[in-house]
Amino acid sequence: MAVLIKIVQVILALSLLVLVHEFGHFFFARLFKIKVEKFYLFFDAGFALFRWKPKKSDTEYGIGWLPIGGYCKIAGMIDESMDKEQLKSEPKPWEFRSHPAWQRFFVLFGGVFFNVILAIVIYTVMMCTWGEQYIKNSDVTTGIATNELGREIGFRNADKVIAFDGKEVEKFDELRIQLIQNQAAEATVERAGKEMTLSIDPNYMPAILESADLFDYGIPFVVQEIPDTSSNAGAGLLAGDRIVAITSLADTLGKEEGGHELMLSEVREFLANHPGQQIEAMVQRTVNEKDTTLQIPLKVNENGLLEILIDGDLSNYYKITEHKYSALAAIPAGIKKAGEQISNYWKQLKLIFTPKTQAYKSVGSFIAIGQIFPGVWNWRSFWAITAFLSIMLAVLNILPIPALDGGHILFTLYEMVTGRKPSDKFLMVAQTVGMILLIALMILAFGNDILRLLK
Repeated sequence: MAVLIKIVQVILALSLLVLVHEFGHFFFARLFKIKVEKFYLFFDAGFALFRWKPKKSDTEYGIGWLPIGGYCKIAGMIDESMDKEQLKSEPKPWEFRSHPAWQRFFVLFGGVFFNVILAIVIYTVMMCTWGEQYIKNSDVTTGIATNELGREIGFRNADKVIAFDGKEVEKFDELRIQLIQNQAAEATVERAGKEMTLSIDPNYMPAILESADLFDYGIPFVVQEIPDTSSNAGAGLLAGDRIVAITSLADTLGKEEGGHELMLSEVREFLANHPGQQIEAMVQRTVNEKDTTLQIPLKVNENGLLEILIDGDLSNYYKITEHKYSALAAIPAGIKKAGEQISNYWKQLKLIFTPKTQAYKSVGSFIAIGQIFPGVWNWRSFWAITAFLSIMLAVLNILPIPALDGGHILFTLYEMVTGRKPSDKFLMVAQTVGMILLIALMILAFGNDILRLLK
């Protein structure tokens, strides 16, 4: 069922984005009285699932059978249809090639423009409906919980990461994102009350890209519930107990690395290394506002688990910053959010074209897009992801690559500056080269997805 929900979300989101993008081209073409021959969702190579041409209309509307986008076929324009026949005749007044360069610029830019507008509209409605919630980096009083890679780089559990290359990070969830996007060389952290600087070896960047849990919340190990079926059901644990130290036959896990409180991630790592053993847990329990410490024996199952439920509600440990917006105030907030996402995605693209980061391995296709949608229906998540995908589509299409809008726009700007229009033959060759590049990119994306599925 979860897979089906993901598929439905992908189809709905991409269909909306494609329709809005192509409508941007359609809108400006019709505004300048340029004939639009076809407006299709998906490609109709060979046949269409649905087609309709209204009376007194030059445009055929339809749904193709090949679900990899869509297109708006504009008369007299060299596009993915590779229609050479239309170029053999003299330009007609209603054709794209007959109109001045500034009008053609707006027709070409229309798709990108409408995708940005869609993202702004979605973010604005989201701000007005749900507002914005996040945890400030400065409010994570426990510091970070880092993994083996983080420790190898130089970070330690309970470190409070303040800044990268001197630039402070406001939201805790953006720590790793900021580190990656800025390819930071230094991190400023607070450790045991003292501020220090860590040098970050750029050779770690490929591994950082793959390490989603590099910076996690350093929440304590707090018991939420002990199921009746648990092997530790009668051990004496109660909801609200905090495990502050663990002792096995071989070693002890307790207050280390500057004396910070034991973290959930540390307990999990310790248990994973002691499957099938019995341990002694030092438990802190609060009764009538008084703390008591108990020693409770616990069993670790063969999978390295205690078979108990943990309180992972972040609001129980950290202040949640929340912003509510009126309908009017949501507009600038939505514009700001869209602008931030555009900036962030530009930085991500720079990484992809920087071979040493190996970010090209993260390029994905529809399969990867499907993975980012939740397995249960959630309108907030759906619209947030759709808005970001709209930004992605806009930024990717503005790249100056032949066959993309950005390539056509580049040639049009050249014409506007020099007064010389590239020949139809040149544009046709450029379109062919661009399509080859796009096919190669699709092969890379699908290949990466397949490799990830096989891991």
